Amino acid sequence: MITHVQTYDKNSLEKKGFLNRVINFIGTDNLTLFLAWIVLVFLISVVSTWFGLSGGSKFFTWQNLMNSLAQAVVIVGLLAVGETVVIVAGGLDISVGSVASCGSVVAASVLVGIGTVGSLHIFPTGNTLVAILAGMLAGMIAGLLNGLVVTKLHVNATIATLGALAAFAGIAFLLAPDGKPIGVVTQPGFTWLAQGRLLQNMSIPALNGSKWTGIPVLTVILVFVTIIMHIVMRYTDFGRAIYAIGGNATAARLAGINVSRVKIGMFMISGSIAGLAGVLLAARTTSGNPINGQNLELQAITAVYLGGASTSGGKGTIFGTFLAVIMVGTLNNGMNLLGFNTFAQKVALGLLLIAAVAISQFRQSQAEKARK
Repeated sequence: MITHVQTYDKNSLEKKGFLNRVINFIGTDNLTLFLAWIVLVFLISVVSTWFGLSGGSKFFTWQNLMNSLAQAVVIVGLLAVGETVVIVAGGLDISVGSVASCGSVVAASVLVGIGTVGSLHIFPTGNTLVAILAGMLAGMIAGLLNGLVVTKLHVNATIATLGALAAFAGIAFLLAPDGKPIGVVTQPGFTWLAQGRLLQNMSIPALNGSKWTGIPVLTVILVFVTIIMHIVMRYTDFGRAIYAIGGNATAARLAGINVSRVKIGMFMISGSIAGLAGVLLAARTTSGNPINGQNLELQAITAVYLGGASTSGGKGTIFGTFLAVIMVGTLNNGMNLLGFNTFAQKVALGLLLIAAVAISQFRQSQAEKARK
């Protein structure tokens, strides 16, 4: 005799199905990272309130959020997006900061029509679009060289790009006249890239009277590049080849993938995006400075591993990196508003990198145990 019949509410099932689809789309790791970011924001708020720190009251303002995204996140975010492609394939590009410096100097040189190597005048005067393309081209060439060294000379990617880090830093100084910054402050079209805002004259009731300052052009550029690279990595043959190579390069080669060509391509993508980051650095600082991209590679690499990439390759997403970049930017911004100096921020960043790699290694070991 049946005493109980299990019944299901159709609306409840539909809600659960929708929730599962959302979680599957975002990814469990990314959802965890997002929740960790929420906790970080909450902790910064609590600490600022508990100790009565004046900077904490500015943390949740719309203006600070937009400034944080534009100033503290965009450049590192672009570098990290390009770095993700390399790390997913099982490589590492340590040279992205120096490549950004080269892109910065080249863009500024093209824009204002200066730039010499000895007595040779190598850069013609160009407009803003030409300057942007020149900076990205410089980065792409740097990436091509990295790719050739790794694939044709069979040098380990970490060692090859470590050498490139020093080499491209030197090239940036050689391209700048006497190694000095090249000012572009008189080029309004160029500096608009960093200082311009979109949709400024809008009334937003949800802000409850807070001033709407618009969306920085820098933020729009980062979101656009992130979406494009997400599509490339998730929906194209090239993206699938990147994951295959990172998972097992030998198996990928046996499956018919031209591993060398894909690796060269991934370094060129990383380099061109780093070149774009350098262009935006020149626009933001109003100068093409040979040290513009110095030390940015550490933040970019930290964001990639924090975003769920594996140290052995084959795992990681552009969206995960994007969330991690926001988290790193929030940490830096929060520490700055709470009065921590630069040295304390570097300590926090270093510890975060170690933690991110440790978590990646732990996940990898757990996955290997599960397969056995």
